[in-house]
Amino acid sequence: MAKRKFEIFWSPEAEETYIATIVFILNQWPVEVAEDFEALVENLLERLRRYKYLCPPSAKFKELRRCVISEQTSLIYRVKGNEIELVSFIDNRSAPIY
Repeated sequence: MAKRKFEIFWSPEAEETYIATIVFILNQWPVEVAEDFEALVENLLERLRRYKYLCPPSAKFKELRRCVISEQTSLIYRVKGNEIELVSFIDNRSAPIY
């Protein structure tokens, strides 16, 4: 029996922080590094579509969940019934509000 796939929605902040992350990568490293990051994100999103509670709750906000994508970047998301809302991409080296 196939696992149910959950729908993913991007908040405006998630879109903005994702693009900012890609731009930062492109300004610092070869395009292949940005492509690798995009592949990591797509792989994570595909896993989230199947397992909405894949990542642990945020330390600060229990309704949010945090997925570490790389040493530098994490994804913050929330589960709303059978939907997943991407909240933000954050720099793990900063002092994130999440």
